[in-house]
Amino acid sequence: MTSRRWIAAAVAAIALAFLTLPAARGVTVLSFAPFGGGTVQDGRCDADAKPAPLDFTLRDIDGDPVNLAALKGNVILLNFWATWCGPCKIEIPWFVEFQRRYKDDGLVVLGLSVDDTPEQIRPFAAEFQVNYPMLVGLGREDFQEAYGPVWGLPVTFFIARDGTLCRTHMGIATREEFQRDIDALL
Repeated sequence: MTSRRWIAAAVAAIALAFLTLPAARGVTVLSFAPFGGGTVQDGRCDADAKPAPLDFTLRDIDGDPVNLAALKGNVILLNFWATWCGPCKIEIPWFVEFQRRYKDDGLVVLGLSVDDTPEQIRPFAAEFQVNYPMLVGLGREDFQEAYGPVWGLPVTFFIARDGTLCRTHMGIATREEFQRDIDALL
C-alpha cells in the first residue's frame, strides 16, 4: 500500500512539474471557461458563455459579508488562491495593481483563499499590501464546487458586467494576459 502512495505522489509531482514549467516561461498552462465561454472580444463574451454563479455571500477576513450578486454591474476578477501557493504569490501583486488602477472604472478584484483561516490570511494580506477583499473559502466547498472543479491553484475567473463568466485561467497566467482580459471587459 505504501508503494502505491509513493507512485501516486511521483505521478502527481511529475504532472505538476509539466503544468508549471510552461507557465514559468510566461506561457499560460490552460485558459478556458468551463461554462461554455472562453474568449473576450470587444468587451463581449462568446455567445455560448454562461452566467456566473453569483448567488453567494461569503465572509471576508474581518467577518464582513460580501454578496457577489450585489457586485453585478462591475467586471469581477475572482481569484482562488492559498497562502502556501507559490504561483499565487506571483499573481497577487498584479491584482493589487489592477485594483488600484481600475477600481474607478468598475473592476472589482476578489481573492478567495480556499483553505486558510482569517488568522492565516491577515498577515499574508498585510505583507502583500492587498487592497481588495480577501474572502474565506475554508468550509465553503459549495462555492468552490459552483465554480469548479478547482483542481489546483491559482484559478482566476473573469465575470463581465452582465454577470457572464467570460474567461478562466487555470494555473498561473501572465500579467499581459490578465491585462488583455481586463481591457476587453472594461
